[in-house]
Amino acid sequence: MKFALSTLGLPGTPVDDVLRLAADSGFDGVELHSRPEGPVHPGTGAAERARITARSAEAGLTVLSVAAPVRAAGGDEDGPVIEELGEAVRLAADLGAPYVRVLPGGALPGDAFPGSALPVVGAPSAEEADVVAARRLAAVAPEAADRGVRILLETRGSHPRGADVARITGLVGHRAVGVVWDPAHTRHAGEEPHETLPVLAPHLGYVRVKDSAPDGDAAPPPLRAAVRALRSHGYDGWLCWEHGEQSYADAPEPGRPAAAARNRLAALADGSAA
Repeated sequence: MKFALSTLGLPGTPVDDVLRLAADSGFDGVELHSRPEGPVHPGTGAAERARITARSAEAGLTVLSVAAPVRAAGGDEDGPVIEELGEAVRLAADLGAPYVRVLPGGALPGDAFPGSALPVVGAPSAEEADVVAARRLAAVAPEAADRGVRILLETRGSHPRGADVARITGLVGHRAVGVVWDPAHTRHAGEEPHETLPVLAPHLGYVRVKDSAPDGDAAPPPLRAAVRALRSHGYDGWLCWEHGEQSYADAPEPGRPAAAARNRLAALADGSAA
C-alpha cells in the first residue's frame, strides 16, 4: 500500500510546507483540500498550479486527490453543483491528481436545520437524493475521463454506508465515478469493514483513515479492522491519513504525529502490527 497525508489538519498551511512535511514524514503523496481561503482552490492560477505540480514531483510525492467541498446531492439547482464539479476536475487535472473527492451532502427526511430541532421540510427521499447526485456526477463524468481524473464520492453524511454510495455509482454507471471509503463513517453507521469492503471494492478509488491516537503506539481498533480487511482483499492502493482530533496548526511538532502515523500505517499494511 501507499500512504498519503491529508491537509485537513493543516488549514492555511502553504503548499510548500505541506509537501515538505509529507516527504520528511515518509508519505508517498498528499490529498489537498480545496478551500476558498486555502492555498489550493478553483481560483488558483495556471502558473501556481504548474508550480505546485513541479514541486510535488521534486519532493517525490504524488498529488493523490483534490478534496473538494462539493456536495453532489446538495443544493436546489443542478447548474451550480455541476459547475463546481467541473472546476474541481480541472483543478485536479492541472495538479496531476488522479482523483477528486466530493461529498454526498444530501438532506434526508428527519434531518434538522443547523441549531434547530425542527426537521427539514420537503427533504427528498433517499431515492430522490440518489438520482440527483447521479445526474450531476454523470454530467461531469465524460470530461473527468477525458482529463484522466476519477470523481470519488465519500462515504459520509447522508450516505454513510457502503451500500448508500454504491447505489449512486451504480446509477451513474461510468468508470470515471467511484468511491472514497472512510471506514470511520461506515462503522459509525453500523457496518463493519468486512461488510463494507466487498460492496465498495468494484468502485473503490482510495481509502481515508482517521487516527485518533497520533502519539500512541497502537492504532485504534477501527483502523486496525479496516486495514486488516483491505489486506485480506489484496488491496495495494492508497491509504490517506487524516488527523481528525486536532489541527496540526495547534501541535508544537506537526512532524511528530505525522511521521508516527505513517509508520503505524506501514506496520498495519505489512501485517506486522495487525
